[in-house]
Amino acid sequence: MEARVTGRFAPSPSGPMHLGNLACCLLAYLSARKQGGRFLVRIEDLDTQRCKRESGEDALRVLERFGFNWDETPLWQSERDAAYLAALTRLSSQNLLYPCFCTRAELMVSSAPNLGDTKTVYAGTCRSLSEAQIREKRLTRTPALRLRVPAEEIAFTDTLQGPVLERLDRDCGDFIVRRSDGLWSYQLAVVVDDGASSVTEVIRGRDILSVTPRQIYLQRLLDIPTPAYTHIPLLLDPCGKRLAKRDHALGLDALLASHSPQAILGMLACAYGLLPRPVPITPDDLIASFSWDRVPRTDVRIPEGWI
Repeated sequence: MEARVTGRFAPSPSGPMHLGNLACCLLAYLSARKQGGRFLVRIEDLDTQRCKRESGEDALRVLERFGFNWDETPLWQSERDAAYLAALTRLSSQNLLYPCFCTRAELMVSSAPNLGDTKTVYAGTCRSLSEAQIREKRLTRTPALRLRVPAEEIAFTDTLQGPVLERLDRDCGDFIVRRSDGLWSYQLAVVVDDGASSVTEVIRGRDILSVTPRQIYLQRLLDIPTPAYTHIPLLLDPCGKRLAKRDHALGLDALLASHSPQAILGMLACAYGLLPRPVPITPDDLIASFSWDRVPRTDVRIPEGWI
């Protein structure tokens, strides 16, 4: 029996949500509902110092104000330690983890090869430390935990971005699953949570496309089914700059002070090709006509004076 489609939206409450977050939620919601599927919300508050409970609750209230509804009580990552620890124990039992004592500065110097301005591959500095070396280093520094990756290719086809192929050792390298400060990595947590919620499709920004192969590798190690992936074009400001939570002018709280939720959604739906012109609308109004064929493949720039 084929699993029922289950989509999700997973905001990180490290600051107020902006229009780009809303676009991701809208497309994830429409995709799941068009297929008669379930839609879930997960609050990714692993870093409890930066992500406050009240910010997550505010995010949920904002989503409700825009007309989104979900089928289960939202899952909070800050309450999921036991699940992540179980996954870590399973990886450790396969002899796939090792402690990494590298500082951020050391990683910037030693990571190779460099794959552009923002992506580097871990050079394996701590991969072959002896037990004696590990004991000595533990005296002065708490290590992170890295997952060993093989010389294996991961291939998948993204709904909008097309075929993706990555060789783990060359293009990714051994990656962290638990930080030196004890926080769980995004890679591990998102894989465990998608599996626990039976998520069958993941819709998120194209800026996260590069981490998908390592998540697929983790899914295989943990016997978690791989969902379908859709990495959507980013929403840019009128100057072509990517939206960020520090850009308060395009934050949802600021926009809601002068526009109705329906008007904001109508303008956003028009920008993403779902409407011929911006008219006030609710998420459910868009379900029947939704198709990925109408969504652009390249980033979407907000026109000057648009909102």
